[in-house]
Amino acid sequence: MIKKATQILVVDDEQDILELIRHTLNKEGYEVHVAANGQQAVEKAKKIKPDLILMDVMMPVMDGMEACRQLKEDNETSDIAIIFLTARSEEFAELAGFEAGADDYISKPIRSRVLLSRIRAILRRNSGSIAEEEVVKLEFEDLLIDRERFMVEYQGKSLQFPRKEFELLSFLASKPGRVFSRDEILENVWGNEVLVVDRTIDVHVRKIREKLDDRYIFTVKGVGYKFEG
Repeated sequence: MIKKATQILVVDDEQDILELIRHTLNKEGYEVHVAANGQQAVEKAKKIKPDLILMDVMMPVMDGMEACRQLKEDNETSDIAIIFLTARSEEFAELAGFEAGADDYISKPIRSRVLLSRIRAILRRNSGSIAEEEVVKLEFEDLLIDRERFMVEYQGKSLQFPRKEFELLSFLASKPGRVFSRDEILENVWGNEVLVVDRTIDVHVRKIREKLDDRYIFTVKGVGYKFEG
């Protein structure tokens, strides 16, 4: 049984879906809060600081994508895990979700058992580390990765990295020069219980490269990625 202290904010404009998910999560011992649109989600998230947000995409007032972006850009809420649960199953919509900063993207309909498994995987990953980390700070020519403070400094300036981008950069930088396969990256950064599309890694790598001027992370065609310091 999950500890009752674990709080989940469920955001959807359809009342019957809210009640169904609330009932499912309550049975597992989660403390559930609800919101009917993205604006309410942002306001409630700032107030209650939930462990996870389960959010629809298409909603009135403010959609899920915009709500996710606002939450991830705010230092007070950027570490809250966000899962999109939506009827939009197109790949471009899924990629847009990860672009906005989501931790996972689940297409409706989904069985309760699968939903609970994905939620547990995200919560477990966010409460721990992606790997055994002996070195707190990784320092390179003009790049500093502080794993303890979740901070990145590049050319003397502090940069804000969403959790998954930071974990991916930190994982690759932990062993400069080593080529990591996509499977290794997914297992260590996303966890093998979370199902994501293959291009998810590419999206996150591209966003990291934009912040680091296309330096440090290199593609090894047909294999994966490596970090060169």
